[in-house]
Amino acid sequence: MASLTITLIQPNLRWEDKEANLEMLSAKIRGIKEKTELVILPEMFSTGFSMKPEELAETMDGPTISWMKKTAADKKIILTGSLIVEEEGKYYNRLILMLPNQQYGFYDKRHLFAFANEHQHYTPGDKRLIASINGWKINLQVCYDLRFPLWARQSLPIVLNTVNETEPEYDLLVYVANWPERRNTAWKTLLRARAIENQSFVVGVNRVGEDGNNIYHSGDSTIIDPLGEIIYEKADEEDVFTYTLQKDRLTEVRTKFPFWKDADPFNLSM
Repeated sequence: MASLTITLIQPNLRWEDKEANLEMLSAKIRGIKEKTELVILPEMFSTGFSMKPEELAETMDGPTISWMKKTAADKKIILTGSLIVEEEGKYYNRLILMLPNQQYGFYDKRHLFAFANEHQHYTPGDKRLIASINGWKINLQVCYDLRFPLWARQSLPIVLNTVNETEPEYDLLVYVANWPERRNTAWKTLLRARAIENQSFVVGVNRVGEDGNNIYHSGDSTIIDPLGEIIYEKADEEDVFTYTLQKDRLTEVRTKFPFWKDADPFNLSM
């Protein structure tokens, strides 16, 4: 059965300092000793969770995208995380999935965090990104999306009497985040819930340290198995962690506990 090796990078981001963040993250990525396939960075990894897109946004041929292309190619990895992007006069909190050959996919954060006025500065996306890597189907989302289970829900083409012929839409659900420590109970609880209800591996990658608004982030980056069991969790310090997910574990859980077959059919429309 196929495996997938992932690396989670939990950094203390420098507030609105792209050059310092990219230099710091370059050093962490160069320092990965294990062979890895997918390296995951937090939300707005080059700036922190800033509401100044007018000053910090880049185009899709800007320096941070160029850095992602070079880093993915040099290290021969797939690299993902979100950054601030300007396109046709609009600003997006955009997750990029960069391949070693410099091809990429992207996802614009759907649920904007109105509590911090994100909706006043950024435009929401309207399409999910489910990528295929080494036989794994991966659903990539951003921070506040975690609070909305329908957006992460396995979309199954269930038709009466043919349910047994379908299979779940994805195998791994990834959240990149700048999630404050003061609400980390929700972070931990909802990540486990998403794993259990979707019978999927779930990965959450967060930052640590204080941001420019004096908000502390405890990290709590994690890997969770399809039964909701914690494989890895790290709080309050920077960390780089590599782990190999096993597809046979996913198959075992879905075969032994085929709860996904009893799901309600639905169509996700905007």
